[in-house]
Amino acid sequence: MSTSADPARRIESISTAGASRRRLLGATGAGLALAAAGLPGVGGPADAADLPLLGTYDVVVIGSGAAGMTAALTAAKQGLSCVVVEKAATFGGSAARSGAGIWIPNNPVILAAGVPDTPAKAAAYLAAVVGPDVSADRQRAFLGHGPAMISFVMANSPLRFRWMEGYSDYYPELSGGLPNGRSIEPDQLDGNILGAELAHLNPSYMAVPAGMVVFSADYKWLTLSAVSVKGLAVAAECLARGTKAALLGQKPLTMGQSLAAGLRAGLLAAQVPVWLDTPLTDLYREDRTVTGAVVARGGSAGLVRARHGVVVGSGGFEHNAAMRDQYQRQPIGTAWTVGAKENTGDGIRAGERAGAALDLMDDAWWGPAIPLPEQPYFCLAERTLPGGLLVNAAGARFVNEAAPYSDVVHTMYERNPTAPDIPAWLIVDQNYRNRYLFKDIAPTLAFPGSWYDSGAAHKAWTLDALAGRIGVPAGALRATVNRFNSLALSGDDTDFRRGDSTYDHYYSDPAIVPNSSLAPLWLAPYYAFKIVPGDLGTKGGMRTDARARVLRADGSVIPGLYAAGNASAAVMGHSYAGAGSTIGPAMTFGYIAALDIAAAAGS
Repeated sequence: MSTSADPARRIESISTAGASRRRLLGATGAGLALAAAGLPGVGGPADAADLPLLGTYDVVVIGSGAAGMTAALTAAKQGLSCVVVEKAATFGGSAARSGAGIWIPNNPVILAAGVPDTPAKAAAYLAAVVGPDVSADRQRAFLGHGPAMISFVMANSPLRFRWMEGYSDYYPELSGGLPNGRSIEPDQLDGNILGAELAHLNPSYMAVPAGMVVFSADYKWLTLSAVSVKGLAVAAECLARGTKAALLGQKPLTMGQSLAAGLRAGLLAAQVPVWLDTPLTDLYREDRTVTGAVVARGGSAGLVRARHGVVVGSGGFEHNAAMRDQYQRQPIGTAWTVGAKENTGDGIRAGERAGAALDLMDDAWWGPAIPLPEQPYFCLAERTLPGGLLVNAAGARFVNEAAPYSDVVHTMYERNPTAPDIPAWLIVDQNYRNRYLFKDIAPTLAFPGSWYDSGAAHKAWTLDALAGRIGVPAGALRATVNRFNSLALSGDDTDFRRGDSTYDHYYSDPAIVPNSSLAPLWLAPYYAFKIVPGDLGTKGGMRTDARARVLRADGSVIPGLYAAGNASAAVMGHSYAGAGSTIGPAMTFGYIAALDIAAAAGS
């Protein structure tokens, strides 16, 4: 049956949250999974074959994020029929919400820009960052296929990319690291190319100011627009782009919105259907081979058969409280993540029921976050700008505040059992507030009252009073700030080496000398912001090989099953090579999976 024109239909009768989600954790077999989802009349794996057949395709892709859509586009261009099934009412997943940095060494965009990258440099750097946590063949597969994936996407979609010049690799001092960076991001795209489908694009995590067109690489300069000539020029350029787009009748998209829309446009051109409101319930197996997916559509279960393979790109489990409690360190929860709300580990659990081994389930794409009442705010520039420091419950510094965001949270968890660092507090003064954008609040403007009412922010005219508000020893906080001020004035952070790495200076203020990452706190009032372990999504999932095939615990391959993105264990292991280390590998292994399926189908 042809399904390319089938409309997406909302499913109102299925709930996968709360207690039913926790019951699903222990379920095995298609029948138990279907029962947990609340679908009637299915008692066991044999019954799945009797479900209504929704279609038969060469490839079934689970999830419409960067991994899933790249896999589907690749499969289609290899001559395979394909369908994408998506749990949400929107496409794009967490990728659409993101800044859409993409870390791919030696990609054609950076090479054309003159970036001095080489395969040898990239291999040395990735090995140094990842260490022994990830096999060398998976690292080679990522590095070897990544550039070709970018070329393929540009050839088969309207997407074009820009080098994020100056956005350093996260450990540029390691062998092969590049201080000027390897990351790219999507160029501006006109949303009109999607027509009515644009209404189904998952919204961004943080909206771009009205009338402006902003790239991820602009953000650091917009933060400094009140104190920097270049910052002011970048702000004017963003406004000019927005004005031009409006005059041309365009709907300008950048960052994750551009990436998701561009991939979706590629799928439309390739006539690949994307079924929204169609959650995965289980994988369908015949003789230990995955040959399809059981999904819920229109309030009832159905079977989508796959002749050659199923690619799971359904995201992580950041919004599944039971799974986070099971696998991750405390304190943890679902309120601090900025990942797509539909990411509740459905694909990971389905893979586990099919025999998949799981890896890295204790880890996530961590970053310090402020638990604002409307949603958590993933804190990038704010903790790195000069004039701010992080303190723990004892009122003491405990980390280089400008270190890669995943490292800051790893430190918080490692120290917390003996020296409580969760929550921590970002301390700044009025001089800091007079100079820098904070989230989307312009310098000197008051923060929303809801921030203070929720306890996410505090303000006081003395450090002692501020200490009382946040429950840390006043004397310790005073001593910490005094010590920090002396280090800032000297420009040498002998305590935590802030400013030693090129990366430390990306979100900093070039006007501050002798260390653009350090400035003293001296002007009342003072502010404190609660800092918790936020994340962009979890990074643990199904164990895969260099061909993106899902593996059992004994290392054997589960035939017909592939995984990419946050449904799989990350090729970055417990680390983070640079901006876009989530999306770059997700797209690359989606690409690899589809190529492998096509090769097997043609053999």
